[in-house]
Amino acid sequence: MSDIKSPVVTLTPSPTLDRTYYVHDLIEGGVNRADGVVEELAGKGINVTKGLNLIGMAAPGVVPIGNEDPSVLKRTGHTESLVPLWVDGSLRVSTTMVIKDGATTKVNEAPRPLTSEDWKAVIELTVETVTKCDAKWLVIAGALPTDLSTGKYVDLQPLFDAMKKLGVRVALDTSGEALQYWAKNGAASVMKPNAEELASAVGRSLLTNGDVIDAARELCANGVECVLASLGSDGMIAVTEKNSWHAKTPPIKVINTVGAGDSTIAGFLSAVAATTNGPTEENHFVGFDVPAGLKMAVQWGAVKVQQPTSGLQNLDNMPEAILTVEPNRDEPLSEPAII
Repeated sequence: MSDIKSPVVTLTPSPTLDRTYYVHDLIEGGVNRADGVVEELAGKGINVTKGLNLIGMAAPGVVPIGNEDPSVLKRTGHTESLVPLWVDGSLRVSTTMVIKDGATTKVNEAPRPLTSEDWKAVIELTVETVTKCDAKWLVIAGALPTDLSTGKYVDLQPLFDAMKKLGVRVALDTSGEALQYWAKNGAASVMKPNAEELASAVGRSLLTNGDVIDAARELCANGVECVLASLGSDGMIAVTEKNSWHAKTPPIKVINTVGAGDSTIAGFLSAVAATTNGPTEENHFVGFDVPAGLKMAVQWGAVKVQQPTSGLQNLDNMPEAILTVEPNRDEPLSEPAII
């Protein structure tokens, strides 16, 4: 690990053991037999690391793992990509049910709380890993655990402060109250809310492309450099203070949507991480090539939903992406976010 250089490091504050059951037909209230079961060590940051590994980028992933399951790394693979911090407790479990020609249902256990000492150790290991890798980006992705002593979410501010001091950009992908708080705080360079999350962050419904762009601009006004708004079948809109772009792929057969958002972050960084530098007119005044990253984001996301597992397995069957500069503001969303 000490000799690895990588433009990206990830942090999964609350990893999970993903168990995916593949079922031909689901009988509610009855006994169901799985056609297959897959177990993966997962979490949004881990999934980003796994995705970037596919293109030869190390993207080491910092993960606090409950020490009650010491064999989990060996059992689930990818041990060479992860930087584990063993903490007291167990690893939470997320269960996914994939029904043939039907819906995907996911049940996530709540994140395990961490002690203040363990969270401090997570911060220290993350800063150490970013420094050793000479990284340009830190991805903080997934649900945030609570502090065992206070019951409140762990504080990301020390990480943001450390990354700012190192000149490292932060991509933040979380949800709920944590997303709303950091959307207003503006400490992240990139945030990736879906339409419902973005609507909650600004406190109003989003019905059109223009609504999405205006809402994202509010986050930019708070200090976020780029908002990647994920819109499901409508693709994705990227918004900066001065520009906006829309990208989508042709229709594809969806098998499993779990992990698609993580793949979009990985795709985005695959295009921009290595060349990230200071803001210029050429890179749209944000220091990285947003439209190139956006196209790759929707392509990687489209590849992921064609695969059965929660993590991206390969980059086969990648569709083309259609990019539009300054999308039509009046275009209605297929799946509006109503609050």
